[in-house]
Amino acid sequence: MSTMFADTILIVFISVCTALLAEGITWVLVYRTEKYKGLKAEVEKQSKKLEKKKETITESSGRQQKKKIERQEEKLKNNNRDLSMVRMKSMFAIGFCFTALMGMFNSIFDGRVVARLPFVPLSYIQGLSHRNLLGEDFTDCSFIFLYILCTMSIRQNIQKMLGLAPSRAATKQAGGFLGPPPQAAKFS
Repeated sequence: MSTMFADTILIVFISVCTALLAEGITWVLVYRTEKYKGLKAEVEKQSKKLEKKKETITESSGRQQKKKIERQEEKLKNNNRDLSMVRMKSMFAIGFCFTALMGMFNSIFDGRVVARLPFVPLSYIQGLSHRNLLGEDFTDCSFIFLYILCTMSIRQNIQKMLGLAPSRAATKQAGGFLGPPPQAAKFS
């Protein structure tokens, strides 16, 4: 049991180190560039401006006012797309590094139970949570599952601590996969 605890602590430490490495690579390739800084400032400014305009608009506002908001939303969407393109090169570098590190760590922790889950994962997640482990106890947790969970939570927090996470206003306006749906439809 003590080796399992040591493995768990080691995986959390590895996750913190790889998240710091990823943010370091992103800082070198993206965050310190003038293009990124300019685009980020523009997105922040447009997001705040758009939010203020949306607060002042009423149902009886003119069509011209609604068209202005739609144009501004389109400009914001384009700037967000440009910002994503600037970040793309760091994502390739990080993907390459993580793939190499993942192979190394998989060989180190291959077949070892690194944690015990307090639940039985859903059947479509069991392939990941029980990867390369012997036995039928699906509460046993493999390296890859714990590493992914730790990295997902730790990297977000490191970005916030370093001040590199996108602002709430920009995230709210951008929408995205897990974000709120775009607001443009309510003006139609």
